[in-house]
Amino acid sequence: MAITILISCLSVMTVRGRRGNWPSGMPVTRARLVAVGGTYEGSYGPPSDAYVIQERLIAAAHGAGGTELAHTAAALALGAVVAGRPQHTGTREADLDECAQAAHRAVRTASLRNPAMPDLVSTLDLVVLDAGESPRLRFAHVGNGAIWHCAKGKEPQPLTTSHSFDDGPLLRGVGLPSALNPEVGTVPLRPGDRIVIVSDGVVRALGVPRVQELLTAGVSPVACLDRLYDEMAAVEPKDDATVIIADFVTA
Repeated sequence: MAITILISCLSVMTVRGRRGNWPSGMPVTRARLVAVGGTYEGSYGPPSDAYVIQERLIAAAHGAGGTELAHTAAALALGAVVAGRPQHTGTREADLDECAQAAHRAVRTASLRNPAMPDLVSTLDLVVLDAGESPRLRFAHVGNGAIWHCAKGKEPQPLTTSHSFDDGPLLRGVGLPSALNPEVGTVPLRPGDRIVIVSDGVVRALGVPRVQELLTAGVSPVACLDRLYDEMAAVEPKDDATVIIADFVTA
């Protein structure tokens, strides 16, 4: 078993070559997502999950098929997302639709051009923070992962629905021959709100009720991730299980 942890905490600003106090009135922090993520690698074979965490962008992908090509599909999807810079190129829901379409084209093109990779397919869960006077989160979803919004002091609410039934094949997938129809939306954010992205391996391992219960424990993202890992270690999931937990902070 291998555990990968990535923590993004960009709350400290450093000015080199200067001495003295920070000028009065200058901001020292800004609205951002403080996130921690990890992939608990299952026993099926090579890992097929991948994710990226930036200050205002978080994305996760799970390659379908359980082979080494599955990780290639996930990496291609995420590469297109990062290259598209959706946190900088627009604030409409339609902009995230186009970002998902770019990922779809990247995976589909690679599949068509290489006979050795005829079945590249990936899920994609993507969130972008739009900071400002009325902060909000835009999201795009394709596949059987899940995105949850945990408003401070309230029960987690799912923002997405699964695009498969009873662990069956993906009805929507990045790279499938059919046209992509991603689920996109927007939710307002307040300081202390939490956003969680999980792959289907987490839900299969622990079940939705238990995951929701762990997310409402009122602990830090790191402590919450540790508890999820402890419980996944007890059941030893066969499939990769990726969790990303992000708190929205402004100070």
